[in-house]
Amino acid sequence: MSVYHTAAQVITARAGSRPPRLGMVLGSGLSSIAEAIDKPVVVPYAELDGFPDAGVTGHAGQLVLGELRGLSVACLQGRWHAYEGHALADLAIPLRALKVAGCETLLITCAAGSLREQMPPGSLMMLTDHINWPGVSPLIGPNDDDMGPRFTDLSKAYDPSLYGPMREAATEAGLTLHEGVYLWCLGPSFETPAEIRVFASLGADAVGMSTVPETLVARHCGMTVAAVAVMTNYAAGMQSGLSHEQTLTAGAKASPQLTQLITGFIGRIAGEAL
Repeated sequence: MSVYHTAAQVITARAGSRPPRLGMVLGSGLSSIAEAIDKPVVVPYAELDGFPDAGVTGHAGQLVLGELRGLSVACLQGRWHAYEGHALADLAIPLRALKVAGCETLLITCAAGSLREQMPPGSLMMLTDHINWPGVSPLIGPNDDDMGPRFTDLSKAYDPSLYGPMREAATEAGLTLHEGVYLWCLGPSFETPAEIRVFASLGADAVGMSTVPETLVARHCGMTVAAVAVMTNYAAGMQSGLSHEQTLTAGAKASPQLTQLITGFIGRIAGEAL
């Protein structure tokens, strides 16, 4: 039995009669979204085989099971980053465990730097596409045929069928929801002003150090994906000084608006077959 199947068994057992249908990944400073989950069951990552420790400040390191707007969810309260030294293939284990446990859709949140003057810190951006700048993937190596095909179609990496519910949730909450392309960098260093100018010329609207590996794994195993980035700062060269503390502070400040958006979005898809 694979590591992710073992972890999925624990998740299924702890979820009881309501196996999760939607998985969520929470970014830096955005963990408070988990507080909106009803009837929460908390499972520390240490109890889930193959789940690495979440070693970055602002990531709690636990799975929260429960209901949100009537939908069974599994919330990864703390994510993993390639810059922490994890083997990229290991980053696939938690998401595959969620898939085996019942999740058909993955909702990703992240903190990001804005490359657009009209999208200041505090703004929310729905991802419509991404750029894999490092060109690496958790899918490198022998293919897991039980999870998906050798070659994954990413022409709809972020599923267009989920755009409408997200836009409607933003309108109902009175929120401005930007849309754009996210560019993934490995980190942990912030980007240079020269790199940001290059990224803008390539069509990137925001830059960050996560999300893309999770999207690759989710799409490989057949999950649909929606993602929202919180702009915690302008990118290098557009403001003076960048720090992780700034990311956490800005993320926490924007968290109530993001929670409104996410709960509204989930309420709209709760009645549908995911």
